[in-house]
Amino acid sequence: MKLMNEELEHTLGGERAIGSPGQQMKEHDLQWREMPEPEYEAQQLDTQVDYQSQTQSLGGGICPNCGAPLDADADFCEVCKHYVRADVCSFCGSHLDPADSFCPECGNQRGGIVCPQCHSISDFAFCKHCGAPVTEEARMLTMQMHQTEQYQNLQRLASEVERLGNIAPLRNEEEKKRQKANEELRERVLRLLAEDKGIKSPIIEKKKSNRMTQAELDKARKELEDQLTAALDEMATTPSPSPVKARNYAMAVKPSGVKMGWVCNYKHALHSSPCGCAKPQLGGKWVILGHNATFTSDK
Repeated sequence: MKLMNEELEHTLGGERAIGSPGQQMKEHDLQWREMPEPEYEAQQLDTQVDYQSQTQSLGGGICPNCGAPLDADADFCEVCKHYVRADVCSFCGSHLDPADSFCPECGNQRGGIVCPQCHSISDFAFCKHCGAPVTEEARMLTMQMHQTEQYQNLQRLASEVERLGNIAPLRNEEEKKRQKANEELRERVLRLLAEDKGIKSPIIEKKKSNRMTQAELDKARKELEDQLTAALDEMATTPSPSPVKARNYAMAVKPSGVKMGWVCNYKHALHSSPCGCAKPQLGGKWVILGHNATFTSDK
C-alpha cells in the first residue's frame, strides 16, 4: 500500500488534498506496521468493511489505493491502475469473503500472481502487460476460442496484414524492370532444364512476386484491414453482467501479429487492453491502431 501511494504521488507531482481517503490510508498503513500481526490484520479487515459501506452509501465510492472517485459498478481504477473490488475474484468473478486469501472457486491468490511470460504481477486472468493467459482457466478459454471458425478467419486476416507490412515496396521504375527481368530469366532457365530432360513445350508456372509499389501495398493493406475490422466488429465484446468475464473474453479473442488497442463503450476511450478499463462489462472492441479509428486515449 505504501509503495502504491508513493507511485501515485510521483505521478501527480506530489499534489494531494490533505485528509483525502488515499492519504488517510497511507497514514494508517504506516501506523499498522508497528502493530502486532493479529491486530494489524483486524485493522485491515475493518478498513475493507468501512470502504465497502462507504461505497454503498454514496452510490459510488473512492479508490482504496489512491482516493480517486469511482462509479459504483467499476472494479478497476483507471487513475492508479489497480483492481479495487475486495468481494469479487479478479480472475474468475466469483464472490470473495474479506478473509479469503485464495478464491474458493478458481483457487487463485487474491492480489495477483506472476505472469509466466513477462514475470510481472498480474491481478487478472490475462496479463495486463503482455496479454498472456496467466491462469489455467484463461488458457482453456483461449484454446476454446482459437478453435472457432470466426477466430481462425480473424487470425488469417491479421497474419496477412502483418505479411504485407513486412514487404519492402518497389521504390522506382528501375526496380520494377529488374524484377521483371529476373522473372523472365527464371522461366528461361526452367524451360531449358525441362527440355534437357526431353520434355517438349514445358509449362512453366509463373511465380507471383510479393514486391509491389508503395501505392499497391497501401491499397492491398487497406482492403485487408477493412476486412479485419469487420471481423473484429463481429467478435466485439457485448454488454454482460460480469466485468471479469467480459475482460477475459476480449483478451481470448485478440488476434496476434497486428498492433491493436481496445475501445470501450464506457468512455469510448482507447486502452491497451480491456484490463485497463473500469467497466469492460459495457462492451467494447479491438481496433487496428492507425486504421480509421476515432477515440479518446486513456493515457
